[in-house]
Formats: sequence, C-alpha cells, structure tokens
Amino acid sequence: MEQNQFGKKGWTPDRIGNLKGKTFVITGTTSGTGFEAARILLSKGARVVMLNRNPKKSENTIDILKKELGNSIDVLTIQMDLSVQASVKKAAAEVLKSVDRIDALICNAAIAQVPKRVLTVDGWESQMGTNYFGNFTLQALLFPLIEKSKGRIVTVGSMGYNMGLKTIKFDDLNWDHDYTPNNAYSQSKLAQIMSVYELQDRLEKAGKTDVKVYACHPGSSRTNLINTSGSFMMKFIFNLMKLSPLTQSAEKGAYPMLMCATEPNLDPKGFYGPTGWNNWVGPVGAHKLEPHAKDKKIAQKLWELSEKETGIKWNL
Repeated sequence: MEQNQFGKKGWTPDRIGNLKGKTFVITGTTSGTGFEAARILLSKGARVVMLNRNPKKSENTIDILKKELGNSIDVLTIQMDLSVQASVKKAAAEVLKSVDRIDALICNAAIAQVPKRVLTVDGWESQMGTNYFGNFTLQALLFPLIEKSKGRIVTVGSMGYNMGLKTIKFDDLNWDHDYTPNNAYSQSKLAQIMSVYELQDRLEKAGKTDVKVYACHPGSSRTNLINTSGSFMMKFIFNLMKLSPLTQSAEKGAYPMLMCATEPNLDPKGFYGPTGWNNWVGPVGAHKLEPHAKDKKIAQKLWELSEKETGIKWNL
C-alpha cells in the first residue's frame, strides 16, 4: 500500500480554502455525489454552474441548497442531456455566454448498467454515447475558456474500467453482438479514463500545460446511479450493498472529484479515489491504475475515432 500523501485520513474538503471568485461547472448535480460536490463548493463561496437533464429537478436542487446554505449562494443551472450531442453543444454555448471563467469542469454525470441495449439519437450505444462521447464534446467545446482560466478538467470514472473486456471494442463499438449491461458500462468508463491521459499527452505536446486534466472515481457510494438505469437484479444487489460497510456516503464519494478540482500541485498522472478495500471505501488519495487504461495505441485510436464520430476537433 503506498503512503497516502494526505496522511492517514486521506484528502478531505477541510483542505479547500475560500473559493470566492472561482467558477465550477458540474454535470449531474440533482442527487448523489454530484449534489454533494456542488453543495461543498458553494459552501466555500464558489460560483457553481449545474448542467442537468431535468430542469425541474435542477430547480428543486437549488431550493434545497438555498435552504441549507442561504439565498446568497451563486448558483446557476443550464439544461443539458449528455446523451444528445445537440443538447451538449447548446449547453456549452450557454455556459460560455454565462460565465467568464471556468476553474474546473467536473464531468460527473453518467448512466450505468442499462439492462437492454439502447442507441442514442446520434446512433451510439447509450452508455458509450452518454458517458464517453457526451463528455468528449463537452470538454472540447469548453476547453478554450478552461484554458484561458488556467483551469482543470476532472473526469469522474469508475472502477468499472477494470471489469468487462478491459479494452475498446473497435470492431463493434455499439454492441450489435454480445451486449451486456456491465461490459458496455465498463467500456464507456475505460474510454473516459483513457481519454484523460491521452489529452494530457496532447496538451503536453502542444505546450499547453496550464490546463490540468485529472481522472478520479467515487468508490462505492450510496447514490442513485444504479437505481436510475440498472436492471431489477442490479438494483436489488446494490441496495443490499448499501447497508453494508462496503459502501460509503455520497458525500465521501464526492471527495475525489473535489480534490481533483481544487487541490494545488496534484500530480495529473495519478488516479484518485478511496484507497481502502478494493478501492470502494477508505481515505481518498492516489492509487494504482491498471496498465490497460494507459494503453497508448488504443487511446490514440479512440481519440481519432472520437473526433470522427462526434465531428468535434479539439483545437490544440
């Protein structure tokens, strides 16, 4: 077990100073870890822009946050469906109109364990289309402002990257054959994490090291992720697990993304999350990333494919 750089307790939000004047854009804040991350950032004086699919839930979320933190919090909500490229583009344009800086873009929203194969309106398997291609486009479109702000991009992955096929199924990206909820989810999460390190390499090559890009995961947190999209059996198993010591609170699940969004001098090469049992729970810090997630050849191929599929060229 490597030494946690933040001591025995690991990283906690006590390390975050006053964030007045800083702006954070977060996807998926109506529940779970995204909600907790937004709450903690607002409590430190930050401005938070929430990107959510459901406007009504967003408004409710703001009401809840104002009740807890007071009416003076600086929070803004923009509607975005990550599974629809047109919606992502529209939301990105609105973000760029609404704020003059982005200190960190936190890509937290995801869908998981979709029981039957579904294609998005853009023609991709739904988990890959939402979790991966949606974020690819969002990050590319917000990049110029993030760069201007010397900001960060934080990708919330999952230990699922280390399940399933452990590679990208280029010959059948949409799972026309052998679809399983877990394999498709794992591939989407692996793709997300791979693209973090690939983007780092590209930024380095372009001499744009002012932007920091980080990969993290929430561990096994008590959230609605599986309840929103998983099958009955997955929900049943996960809801049983929620009662066990193998899970932690949604608030703790938010720590890795908060750390990656705010901690100075964090090493971008790390992979951040809970460091306890199976990386499901425990003190937050850097931990091992399996080599297949940094397979350079696969990552490059994925990047080129992504630019082709989305029609979005990163302007580096």
